[in-house]
Amino acid sequence: MPALPDDTPALPLDAQSILELAARSMFQLFSSVSQGMFLVDRTCRIVWVNEGYQRFLPDLGFSSLDQFLGRTVEEVIPNTQMRRVLETGQPVLIDLLTNKAGTFVVSRIPLRDEADRVIGAIGIVLFDHPETTLQPLISKFALLQRDLDDARRELASQRRRTLAVAGDGERRAKYTFASFIGSSPAAAEVKRQARRAAQSQSPVLLLGETGTGKELLAHAIHSASSRASGPFVSVNIAAVPDTLLEAEFFGVAPCAYTGADRKGRDGKFKLADGGTLFLDEIGDMPQSLQAKLLRALQEGEIEPLGSNKLVPFDVRIIAATSRDLGVLVREGRFREDLFYRLHVLPVRVPPLRVRRSDIPALVESLGEDLSLRNGTAPPELAPDALALLAGQPWRGNIRELRNVLEQAVMRSDASTIDAEQLARVLREAGVEPAAPAPVMDHPAPDADSEARYLRPLAEQVAELERKAIAAALKAHGGNKLATARQLGISRATLYERLENPDWKLAI
Repeated sequence: MPALPDDTPALPLDAQSILELAARSMFQLFSSVSQGMFLVDRTCRIVWVNEGYQRFLPDLGFSSLDQFLGRTVEEVIPNTQMRRVLETGQPVLIDLLTNKAGTFVVSRIPLRDEADRVIGAIGIVLFDHPETTLQPLISKFALLQRDLDDARRELASQRRRTLAVAGDGERRAKYTFASFIGSSPAAAEVKRQARRAAQSQSPVLLLGETGTGKELLAHAIHSASSRASGPFVSVNIAAVPDTLLEAEFFGVAPCAYTGADRKGRDGKFKLADGGTLFLDEIGDMPQSLQAKLLRALQEGEIEPLGSNKLVPFDVRIIAATSRDLGVLVREGRFREDLFYRLHVLPVRVPPLRVRRSDIPALVESLGEDLSLRNGTAPPELAPDALALLAGQPWRGNIRELRNVLEQAVMRSDASTIDAEQLARVLREAGVEPAAPAPVMDHPAPDADSEARYLRPLAEQVAELERKAIAAALKAHGGNKLATARQLGISRATLYERLENPDWKLAI
């Protein structure tokens, strides 16, 4: 090896100097080879733009650099995620950004001071026109995307087959407790009560506002009960004309009346024999049928229309209503004895406005369902959009949330939905948007004392695990995929932890 000249600069040997040298060299490299760079301060305002990035300003709608500098990054660069980098302190090394100026491969890196506090962030445009510069990579991605789309279609097909009537004519439950999304204290409590109800054979009465998920819980209770292998039959009392309800419940004997089927027709009690009968909107049942329903429940037998023969049945009843049955009883519009017959295991399903911390998880689940049905990528919501959703009263609860989200997805051309788009959808529906609210509550810090550690080790490990998951969920805005990646666990393991009835995840 030839000897180096005496004046050759020496590399530093201490760690701090090496880091400073590497940072300076990388910045100079990025500045020279990247397509553009800009810098934002702690308040997310743009404070510096290099010469390469200035060529994108006209396409973004700015004729001079002075118009661009000093503005918040969301104002001038649509669909950017720079604020999330500032809030979480986590870099985004590779991402695709699409806006009016085109499609770019970008990096976003937080900048820290000597005390390791985030004081700004730098955005780097690595490539523009990735459809040509990254063609080999995009081809591989397109192949993976096609495989993913095929898997989604297969999953959607399996879901449709699950919802279909089984080959033996019996109807099956569609959902389990895992389908009831949410880990807030209110959601955890209602699932705990419903799980206990599933272990009993007594009637269950689900109470709550419309759109809260009462029917889903009815399916889940049946799926977790000893009758899970039997049929699950549901009837929406409000959707059946009063004149047909008796035949719908008890069936019709052969040739019971003119025009009746010569073979007769089984009612819902007979179809649900050995399983569960779900009576939705029980508060809308006409009084003329309430006495017959009460007798059927007490005696365990029914008499089809036009028949003198009593038919025994074995059915577990789950009823649901959005009405106040106590008020209906006092007004004489609902039989008191039938009320007590049904009001054995009451479960009150909380409205969405008291479980706001579940909104990110619900948005993720609803978005995945929309993507499966429409064959598109799941929507992403900006932090300000999630905050806006968390602040709404949601009179229609999850059903209204789904409608707003679906409208926003169908109307948006961008990959990320912001608060302005959601506010527009709400106003067009006649709802004035309420002020945004924090998506998640901040857990109160625990007192640190030696007594905390005088407990079984398994209990302490479980507590630490809960706090780690809560912190990761909060940092990622409720995104479970990102949470699982950061914690180094599978998504299935994360769902298993969140669905554990013994957990009380305070987030």
